[in-house]
Amino acid sequence: MEGLAINDNSVYARYMLSRARYFMTRARRKELAPYHISARQIFMMDLIVNLKRKVTLTELAKYANRGIGSLSVQLTKMESDGLIKRTRENTTSTLLTFELTEKGLDIYYSCQKLKGISVIMSVLSDEELQQFIVMLEKISKKAEKISKRTT
Repeated sequence: MEGLAINDNSVYARYMLSRARYFMTRARRKELAPYHISARQIFMMDLIVNLKRKVTLTELAKYANRGIGSLSVQLTKMESDGLIKRTRENTTSTLLTFELTEKGLDIYYSCQKLKGISVIMSVLSDEELQQFIVMLEKISKKAEKISKRTT
Protein backbone atom coordinates (compact mmCIF):
# COMPACT_ATOMS: atom_id res chain seq x y z
CA MET A 1 0.00 0.00 0.00
CA GLU A 2 1.47 3.30 -1.13
CA GLY A 3 2.76 5.56 1.64
CA LEU A 4 2.46 2.87 4.30
CA ALA A 5 5.80 1.45 5.48
CA ILE A 6 5.07 -1.83 7.25
CA ASN A 7 8.04 -4.18 7.16
CA ASP A 8 6.55 -6.96 9.28
CA ASN A 9 4.27 -9.27 7.28
CA SER A 10 2.21 -10.25 10.33
CA VAL A 11 1.55 -6.58 11.12
CA TYR A 12 0.64 -5.93 7.49
CA ALA A 13 -1.66 -8.97 7.45
CA ARG A 14 -3.40 -7.68 10.60
CA TYR A 15 -3.73 -4.26 8.99
CA MET A 16 -5.26 -5.77 5.84
CA LEU A 17 -7.63 -7.97 7.87
CA SER A 18 -8.76 -4.89 9.80
CA ARG A 19 -9.18 -2.91 6.57
CA ALA A 20 -11.22 -5.69 4.93
CA ARG A 21 -13.40 -6.01 8.05
CA TYR A 22 -13.98 -2.24 8.10
CA PHE A 23 -15.12 -2.06 4.47
CA MET A 24 -17.19 -5.25 4.67
CA THR A 25 -18.93 -3.93 7.80
CA ARG A 26 -19.55 -0.62 6.07
CA ALA A 27 -20.99 -2.37 2.99
CA ARG A 28 -23.18 -4.59 5.18
CA ARG A 29 -24.46 -1.59 7.18
CA LYS A 30 -25.35 0.19 3.93
CA GLU A 31 -27.33 -2.74 2.52
CA LEU A 32 -29.16 -3.37 5.83
CA ALA A 33 -30.13 0.30 6.30
CA PRO A 34 -33.50 0.01 4.48
CA TYR A 35 -34.53 -2.68 6.98
CA HIS A 36 -33.56 -0.53 10.00
CA ILE A 37 -31.50 -3.36 11.41
CA SER A 38 -27.83 -3.59 12.37
CA ALA A 39 -25.31 -6.20 11.27
CA ARG A 40 -25.09 -7.42 14.88
CA GLN A 41 -28.86 -7.82 15.07
CA ILE A 42 -29.00 -9.81 11.84
CA PHE A 43 -26.09 -11.91 13.13
CA MET A 44 -28.07 -12.73 16.30
CA MET A 45 -31.09 -13.60 14.16
CA ASP A 46 -28.85 -15.80 12.01
CA LEU A 47 -27.63 -17.68 15.09
CA ILE A 48 -31.18 -18.22 16.34
CA VAL A 49 -32.34 -19.52 12.96
CA ASN A 50 -29.30 -21.75 12.41
CA LEU A 51 -29.51 -23.34 15.85
CA LYS A 52 -32.99 -24.51 14.70
CA ARG A 53 -34.65 -24.22 18.10
CA LYS A 54 -35.28 -21.83 20.94
CA VAL A 55 -31.90 -20.69 22.17
CA THR A 56 -30.64 -19.50 25.55
CA LEU A 57 -28.67 -16.35 26.29
CA THR A 58 -25.65 -18.44 27.31
CA GLU A 59 -25.68 -20.28 23.97
CA LEU A 60 -25.96 -17.03 22.02
CA ALA A 61 -23.09 -15.50 24.00
CA LYS A 62 -20.92 -18.54 23.26
CA TYR A 63 -21.51 -18.46 19.51
CA ALA A 64 -21.37 -14.67 19.27
CA ASN A 65 -18.16 -14.43 21.34
CA ARG A 66 -19.73 -11.66 23.40
CA GLY A 67 -20.50 -11.15 27.06
CA ILE A 68 -23.89 -12.01 28.45
CA GLY A 69 -24.43 -8.46 29.70
CA SER A 70 -23.89 -6.70 26.37
CA LEU A 71 -25.82 -9.40 24.55
CA SER A 72 -28.72 -9.07 26.98
CA VAL A 73 -28.95 -5.34 26.23
CA GLN A 74 -29.00 -6.03 22.50
CA LEU A 75 -31.65 -8.74 22.82
CA THR A 76 -33.82 -6.48 24.96
CA LYS A 77 -33.72 -3.84 22.21
CA MET A 78 -34.52 -6.48 19.59
CA GLU A 79 -37.45 -7.62 21.71
CA SER A 80 -38.77 -4.07 22.03
CA ASP A 81 -38.44 -3.72 18.24
CA GLY A 82 -40.60 -6.84 17.87
CA LEU A 83 -37.86 -8.96 16.25
CA ILE A 84 -37.52 -11.65 18.91
CA LYS A 85 -39.62 -13.15 21.65
CA ARG A 86 -38.23 -14.05 25.07
CA THR A 87 -39.92 -16.79 27.07
CA ARG A 88 -39.32 -18.59 30.34
CA GLU A 89 -39.10 -22.34 30.14
CA ASN A 90 -41.51 -22.53 33.08
CA THR A 91 -42.95 -20.04 35.55
CA THR A 92 -40.44 -20.79 38.32
CA SER A 93 -37.38 -20.97 36.06
CA THR A 94 -34.93 -18.16 35.45
CA LEU A 95 -33.91 -19.81 32.17
CA LEU A 96 -34.92 -17.64 29.23
CA THR A 97 -35.09 -18.76 25.63
CA PHE A 98 -35.26 -16.64 22.51
CA GLU A 99 -36.91 -17.14 19.16
CA LEU A 100 -37.71 -14.92 16.20
CA THR A 101 -41.14 -13.37 15.90
CA GLU A 102 -43.03 -13.30 12.60
CA LYS A 103 -41.71 -9.77 12.01
CA GLY A 104 -38.19 -10.96 12.82
CA LEU A 105 -38.48 -13.89 10.43
CA ASP A 106 -39.78 -11.62 7.65
CA ILE A 107 -36.85 -9.24 8.05
CA TYR A 108 -34.38 -12.11 8.41
CA TYR A 109 -35.50 -13.80 5.18
CA SER A 110 -35.57 -10.48 3.32
CA CYS A 111 -31.99 -9.80 4.41
CA GLN A 112 -30.89 -13.27 3.27
CA LYS A 113 -31.57 -12.12 -0.31
CA LEU A 114 -28.95 -9.35 0.01
CA LYS A 115 -25.79 -10.17 -1.91
CA GLY A 116 -23.24 -7.52 -0.86
CA ILE A 117 -20.99 -9.83 1.14
CA SER A 118 -21.30 -12.59 -1.48
CA VAL A 119 -20.22 -10.14 -4.17
CA ILE A 120 -17.23 -9.08 -2.07
CA MET A 121 -16.23 -12.69 -1.35
CA SER A 122 -16.66 -13.64 -5.02
CA VAL A 123 -13.16 -12.31 -5.70
CA LEU A 124 -12.03 -15.67 -4.27
CA SER A 125 -12.56 -18.98 -6.02
CA ASP A 126 -14.35 -21.71 -4.07
CA GLU A 127 -10.99 -23.33 -3.33
CA GLU A 128 -9.43 -20.03 -2.20
CA LEU A 129 -12.44 -19.34 0.00
CA GLN A 130 -12.11 -22.75 1.68
CA GLN A 131 -8.38 -22.12 2.25
CA PHE A 132 -9.16 -18.66 3.61
CA ILE A 133 -11.69 -20.12 6.05
CA VAL A 134 -9.12 -22.66 7.27
CA MET A 135 -6.54 -19.89 7.74
CA LEU A 136 -8.99 -17.67 9.63
CA GLU A 137 -9.96 -20.61 11.88
CA LYS A 138 -6.27 -21.19 12.72
CA ILE A 139 -5.70 -17.50 13.44
CA SER A 140 -8.89 -17.29 15.49
CA LYS A 141 -8.01 -20.34 17.62
CA LYS A 142 -4.51 -19.05 18.33
CA ALA A 143 -5.77 -15.54 19.15
CA GLU A 144 -8.43 -17.00 21.46
CA LYS A 145 -5.83 -19.14 23.23
CA ILE A 146 -3.50 -16.19 23.75
CA SER A 147 -6.31 -13.86 24.83
CA LYS A 148 -7.31 -16.32 27.58
CA ARG A 149 -3.81 -16.53 29.07
CA THR A 150 -3.27 -14.83 32.38
CA THR A 151 -0.31 -12.51 32.57
